[in-house]
Amino acid sequence: MSEQLLSADSADSPTIRFRYDVETGDLGRVDEIVASTGFFNRAERAVARELVEERLERGPASGYHFVFCAIGEATAGYACYGPIAGTRDSYDLFWIAVHRTFQRRGLGRAILDDVERRIAAAGGSRIYVETSSRDQYAPTRAFYENHGYRLEATLPDFYAPGDGKLVYVKVVRAG
Repeated sequence: MSEQLLSADSADSPTIRFRYDVETGDLGRVDEIVASTGFFNRAERAVARELVEERLERGPASGYHFVFCAIGEATAGYACYGPIAGTRDSYDLFWIAVHRTFQRRGLGRAILDDVERRIAAAGGSRIYVETSSRDQYAPTRAFYENHGYRLEATLPDFYAPGDGKLVYVKVVRAG
């Protein structure tokens, strides 16, 4: 089991553990995390699950890589990312979600930092993130902007009328 331990910033905060292997139980864990946020519809939640299934079936050849974040025995959040086919060093961040119970504790930032380090260590230099333009996603957009991502493209009405796709990018370097 590949796992990294991080101490949280304050002495009274629990230790955060990262895990990179995907287990069968992660199907239910991802379902629970994504559903708890209240952001994603049924079809979107099905996609989150499909990426876990694809990784379980095909392993690293799937192109989907995961970071699971645990506090104690609870899987508190996760991210899924992978290289963009046909590019030299660009990656997509497909999902990053923190269970509602564990939000507002810096876990999203910790997961994002770990993903960025892993992508840079693998030779990646650009990370792309897509999100919705709906008002509901204002906190998501602020999260990315506050962590160095810049809005690169806007595709109006992409998901539905009044629901555009926003593409953010961040340049990362190994080191």
